[in-house]
Amino acid sequence: MANKRDELIEKYATALRDKFDIEPDMVLLKKVTIGLGPSIYNRDSANVSGTDEKELQRVKENFLIGKLGLKESDDLDAAIREIMDRYGASERTKYRAVIYYLLARKFGKEEVYG
Repeated sequence: MANKRDELIEKYATALRDKFDIEPDMVLLKKVTIGLGPSIYNRDSANVSGTDEKELQRVKENFLIGKLGLKESDDLDAAIREIMDRYGASERTKYRAVIYYLLARKFGKEEVYG
């Protein structure tokens, strides 16, 4: 019987397959999910609002710059916006784990989760 975290990881994998047409690296997806800690169990913190500029700024500062060690640049904003656009405005549930997974892959920073 799967635990709650495993169920969420499968939900994130389904989102990657359905929304982004990507077959996820399940090891990396699990590591990204675990890295988010207990926030994945809270509906508000488990999701990212694509229209909240403060939230998108936090993704950039806390994840891309803080966690992945990237330098501030317009490329960071463009990458976040691209993922939000691909998720689509009609999709209200934008999973943080999916966004972080996609950003880590986009910038080739999978080794952060090594």
